[in-house]
Amino acid sequence: MAQRNTLRAVALVAVDLCLFLGLIAATAWVHNAVLKVLLGMAAGFVIGRLFILGHDACHQSFTVHRRLNRWLGRLTFLPSLTPYSLWDTGHNVVHHGYTNLKGFDFVWQPLTLEEYRKLPAWRRGLERIYRSGWGPWLYYLVEMWWKRMFFPSKRYMPTRRTVFLQDCLLVSAAGLVWIGALVAAAVAGHQSVLLNLLAGFVVPYVFWNGMIGFVVYVHHTHPDIAWYEDKPTWSAAQPFVSTTVHLTFRRLPGVDTGALLHHIMEHTAHHVDMTIPLYRLRAAQAILEEKMPGRIVVQPFSWKWYFDTARRCKLYDYRARRWTDFSGHPTTASLAPAQPA
Repeated sequence: MAQRNTLRAVALVAVDLCLFLGLIAATAWVHNAVLKVLLGMAAGFVIGRLFILGHDACHQSFTVHRRLNRWLGRLTFLPSLTPYSLWDTGHNVVHHGYTNLKGFDFVWQPLTLEEYRKLPAWRRGLERIYRSGWGPWLYYLVEMWWKRMFFPSKRYMPTRRTVFLQDCLLVSAAGLVWIGALVAAAVAGHQSVLLNLLAGFVVPYVFWNGMIGFVVYVHHTHPDIAWYEDKPTWSAAQPFVSTTVHLTFRRLPGVDTGALLHHIMEHTAHHVDMTIPLYRLRAAQAILEEKMPGRIVVQPFSWKWYFDTARRCKLYDYRARRWTDFSGHPTTASLAPAQPA
């Protein structure tokens, strides 16, 4: 399953880079405002596809060459303005090393009722937006990218490394080139600079943040997925299998929905073995579910399920291992083992 194909990986990068550049160019070229925005949204989706390729490269599961993986990772992370080395530290070391362990894995880590009540009013309001079902884009933009990846402060990244600064400068330069090209295209085509920037930069970037915020939310937030506050209990729960959702989608006629997202939703197999390339995850996930029947959370996607999950999963009771609403009332069954009478 972990066998890598360098030619296939490079081809995937080439296709998605051409799609991204073509869509941004089209956004800058067309004059119709509605079409510009639609093209910008499509570009945002392709940013997500490129990021998934970079995610594989960052795991060294993309090609057989470590140095090539690092540079392909940096290249494919540029449209999402993601500093490669900071993502590597936060994702590979922290998220994969301690998935759903409180105090370590900070990605969509739920607050307790006591923690929530101690927040100032504005921050409680922000938490309500984040977990409303409509706020993944804002959560990722603020809590992940702004605080932890784009020139992060010592509070969020105590370790200071030269490569962190270099990668932040690299994505800043990419962002400036992107914005500058849109401005130049607007001037040359006698179009509105503001509209070009909105459709060609803001819309794709916000769409991308919504896409990644949604994906990481549904990967590890589910009534049947537990969070833990102590390491021994977490370790005993086989967390690389039990803390990840395999979200499935209806097959559309003539469309491979898994391939559209580069199989990022076959996520349990990825957490079990990060060396498996994205183009082999579907087969790996099938093997895992065959060998461990009943142990893998497989969730068919629907918007009804998603918003019901968002309604129920607000705060977390770590002792009872169940979700609560913002008043502390339980909304899901307890996943903690029954205590002996």
